[in-house]
Amino acid sequence: MKLKLKLSLGLWFLFLVSGALGLLGVYFLRELAQDSQDILKANYESLTYVEELTSFIDAQETKSSVPDFQRFESILARQEKNITELGEQDLTRQIRLGYYQWKRDTAQFQYLKNLRQPLHRISDLNREAIFRKSETARETAESALLLLTCIATLCLLVTFSFAVNFPSFIANPLRELTQKMKDVAARNYTTRLGFRSDDELGELAEAFNTMAIKLDQWENSNLAKVQFEKRRIETVIASMPEAIIGLDDQRTILFVNELALGLLGMKESDLVGKYAPDVALRNDLLRTLLQEKTEDLPIVVEGEEQYFSREKQSVLNGSTVIGEVIVLKNVTRFHQLDQAKTHFIATVSHELKTPISAIKMSLQLLSDPRIGSLSGDQQQLLSSIQADTHRLLRITGELLELSQVETGNIQLQMAPVGIEQIVQLAQDSIESTARQRHIAIITQLPESQLMIHADAEKTAWVLINLLTNAIRYSPEHGQVEVSVQTQANWAEFRVKDQGKGIEAPYLTKIFDRYFQIPNGNGKTGTGLGLAISKDFIEAQNGSIWAQSQGLGYGSVFAFRLPLA
Repeated sequence: MKLKLKLSLGLWFLFLVSGALGLLGVYFLRELAQDSQDILKANYESLTYVEELTSFIDAQETKSSVPDFQRFESILARQEKNITELGEQDLTRQIRLGYYQWKRDTAQFQYLKNLRQPLHRISDLNREAIFRKSETARETAESALLLLTCIATLCLLVTFSFAVNFPSFIANPLRELTQKMKDVAARNYTTRLGFRSDDELGELAEAFNTMAIKLDQWENSNLAKVQFEKRRIETVIASMPEAIIGLDDQRTILFVNELALGLLGMKESDLVGKYAPDVALRNDLLRTLLQEKTEDLPIVVEGEEQYFSREKQSVLNGSTVIGEVIVLKNVTRFHQLDQAKTHFIATVSHELKTPISAIKMSLQLLSDPRIGSLSGDQQQLLSSIQADTHRLLRITGELLELSQVETGNIQLQMAPVGIEQIVQLAQDSIESTARQRHIAIITQLPESQLMIHADAEKTAWVLINLLTNAIRYSPEHGQVEVSVQTQANWAEFRVKDQGKGIEAPYLTKIFDRYFQIPNGNGKTGTGLGLAISKDFIEAQNGSIWAQSQGLGYGSVFAFRLPLA
């Protein structure tokens, strides 16, 4: 029997029980109402007629009123139509005959007086009938009450049994199914459903057991393969040259390679399976790694200070984040090269500045008429040498400023400077580079001559660096847009290129020192230009950022400085 049929039969049974009780109640109520109606309509009305006829006889006996023959005959006629008891018809006929005799001779009151006996007899018959019918109605009510009580008790017991047992019939298999599904979710594929029936629940149990058997077979057949893949992944992670820490979406540590264990100074058993924030309470390095910091971390390794850059990659399952991987890359070599480069630039710039200044002074002496006059060609050659010397001196000064930035000693020459002047200076500097790659430089400047409060040389250097990058990454015969907009008390410089664009995870990292976007199509640099640009702008109380809609949409680099 199907489960649907069982439910239908149970509900139909309850419906029939309720209907039977209702019909029996209606039937007995109608019977009681009919008995009461018979008493009121038949017997009680006869008593009323007898009382009225007796009152008429009493009135004639005392001669207190004139005989109303019509009223008497009307009452007697209604009584004749209301004959309900045995013998009542003969008594009523005697009253009719006695009345006619008296009506023919009203002086013979004895005829009318003789009517009292049949009237009393009719009254007695109806009173006896009332008592008899009342007793019958009482017995009917008691019988109905007893019958309804028995039926209601039986129905109550059956319904109670149905209410207690039927939900368990449905709920117990579902409860067992829920528990077994939890067991399967916990990878216990040996569990089985034990209940058996011929309805849909039995089919469900059979399908569930079949599924569990298939899963058990699949688990056993793929366990070795999964374990092999797990060992291979663990081997790859352990052999990585970077320190790697893996976390799930609840920030529980899943794996840590040997290099990361060495940096953290902890054992694998103290990390794997533990809640990372709890472990970070007793490990400063892990606490720093869990924070959203981008600067390089100095870590002492074997008594030597080394620098590591922190990268965090989210692990996605579709659009859901299911974990993250923290990678520490050793950038000590870049720091050492940067320091050596900084010292070299500072030394070379300092060493070059003295002879260049001496050359400049010698050129001034040569141009002095008191030493001697020069020919036109000599004067032109001297002017060219002076221009080149001035250019060398300016380049040397810029190199010294760069070394100041990298050592943290930025010296600013803050003053009001025109926006158009900075843009023109940058455009002149990259004009030849843009011409070589056939890149068109399009500028959009405010109509009014606006001034910003900034260091003109360093601001121009930043704009030159952004334009150089834009030209480098734009396709040939493309264009680069330079625009300046004012917002409130700020001037915003924007450089838009037609390059490949920047993926979202890298937008906040490209201003880090030594960071280079992966798969840059061979266009690599030192990874310092944007970091130095950020230092220059922030030192002038400004801000710098990058925007991109993704690969294939180009990118926009912008910075803002306060208006003068």
